[in-house]
Amino acid sequence: MFKFTISKKSTKNSQRAGVIETPHGRFPTPAFMAVGTKATVKSVSPKELKNLNCEIILANTYHLYLRPGEKQISRFGGLHKFMRWPGPILTDSGGFQVYSLGPMVKIRQNGVVFRSHLDGSRHFFTPEKVIQIQKDLGSDIIMPLDVCLPATDSKKEHKKAVDLTIKWTKKSKKELGASKNQTLFGIVQGGIDPKLRKYCAQKIIEINFAGYAIGGLAVGESKKDLWQIVKLMDEILPKDKPRYLMGVGEPEDLIKATQLGIDMFDCVLPTRLARHGVVWVTKNWKKFTKIDFRKSQYRADQKPIMPGCGCPTCSQKFSKAYISHLIREKEILGLRLLTLHNLWLIQTLMSKIRQKTCKK
Repeated sequence: MFKFTISKKSTKNSQRAGVIETPHGRFPTPAFMAVGTKATVKSVSPKELKNLNCEIILANTYHLYLRPGEKQISRFGGLHKFMRWPGPILTDSGGFQVYSLGPMVKIRQNGVVFRSHLDGSRHFFTPEKVIQIQKDLGSDIIMPLDVCLPATDSKKEHKKAVDLTIKWTKKSKKELGASKNQTLFGIVQGGIDPKLRKYCAQKIIEINFAGYAIGGLAVGESKKDLWQIVKLMDEILPKDKPRYLMGVGEPEDLIKATQLGIDMFDCVLPTRLARHGVVWVTKNWKKFTKIDFRKSQYRADQKPIMPGCGCPTCSQKFSKAYISHLIREKEILGLRLLTLHNLWLIQTLMSKIRQKTCKK
């Protein structure tokens, strides 16, 4: 039920375009997954997502486990029916969210003990339990529990994290077993140390997965270090399987990453920036700047956000002055209008990247 087909390849770099097929439909690659952490892309309905050309979304295992609970979602027939989203869904393992809790987390050999950020209640995630939760959620692409550390942690700590990630990944694959409805990706960790990354990648590849994710980046390292690791992964990871760069979402970074053979992305930036009154704009789809509607300079501006933009916000000719007013007054419509623009811009960028990829 899972298939990755490459239809075009660049003659200049590692960029390619293709299609991934899942039990809930297909989506073109390179693809940006809108983040629906709690079974919703903030302020946007499923129908609106489709109209913005979002083909796949991401949801979060950790948050859905805490509320409303995977068993509740399972009773509704799974995440697709629960949230009325008909297309493909990827669920991450919740590992990053667990580790972001800091002192509320204890890493054990067989899993992680953590306290809920909601009420302080104690929980225990094993690799097997995380797979079981995602089975109940019914997502199309699922991720194993891994150990994600800040870039500033020592090499010794990253080596421990890599060893646990490899160990837990094997357990995760065994727990899923032979599934026709769900596909498990492997995750490569190792911080910014090339040797450790190479070691982890080789071990994860040996386990054999339908796709591979690059985790543990965009967590405090420099852009130079980030691109060094992504380039290394382009050289090591199988060419015939999708590569997923986790947590990267700046438009210029998406362009560069696709040139290094990345096929899938997710990031909260489009919706998070919008909630803070910020949108991306561009004139040439190569360089992007931000407009911050919290600043006073837009209070009397009669122009739309981006002339020629096809998003619902700009096409309805909402002025910058009106949007500035909505943001200052903390009106829900304001953040919705900015969210729609940011999501449209990112999806349009991905479409342009796919179209410009050279044919074989």
